[in-house]
Amino acid sequence: MIEQILSFLLEVAAGLISGACLLRLYMQVQRVPFSNPVGQLVFALSDWLVMPLRKVIKPTGKYDMSSLIGAILIQLVHYLLLWGLAGAAGSLVMVPLLALFGLARMVLTGLIGLLIVYAILSWVSPHSPIYGVIARLCQPVLRPLQRIIPLVGGVDLSPLAALIVLQVLLMVLAHLQFSVLGSVAAGMAMM
Repeated sequence: MIEQILSFLLEVAAGLISGACLLRLYMQVQRVPFSNPVGQLVFALSDWLVMPLRKVIKPTGKYDMSSLIGAILIQLVHYLLLWGLAGAAGSLVMVPLLALFGLARMVLTGLIGLLIVYAILSWVSPHSPIYGVIARLCQPVLRPLQRIIPLVGGVDLSPLAALIVLQVLLMVLAHLQFSVLGSVAAGMAMM
C-alpha cells in the first residue's frame, strides 16, 4: 500500500512539474504572454528547473529547449524512482523508453485538460481573463476541426471532436508502448 501511495505522489509531482515545463514551451511557441494567472503558475512551477538549464542550453528561435529538456529530465527521474521503488525489477534500459512514452502521454492529456477547461469556460465564463489564454492555446488544435465541422444549432462541436481524437491517440500510444516495451523485453531476455 505504501508503494502505491508513493507511486501516486510521484506521478502527481512529476506530472505537475513536467506539465508546467511543457506548457511553458507551448505558451512560448504560441506567443501567449505570461502576464496572466496561468503564466504566473507556469513560472512558479518551472523556474527552479528551467532557469539553470537555460544557462547551459541557450534558447534558439522560438523553441525553448531548456523547458523541453526540463520536462524530459523530470520524466526520467520519475520513472527511475518508480523503477527503484519496484525493487529495481526489470532492465534499467526501459526507464528512458518509459520516460518518452510518459512525456507523450503528458502532452496528450495536457491538451485534453486544456480543451475541457476551454469548453467549460466558454459556457460559464467566456469573459474571464484566463479564458483568452486557454482559447489561444486551444486554437491550433481546434482550428483545423472548425474548418470541417459546421456549427450545430450555434454550438461549436470541434472541442468534442478534438477530445475524441486525442483519446484515440492515447489509446494508440498505449498500444504502441505495450508493443515496443514488450519487444525490448523479449530482445533482452534472449541475450
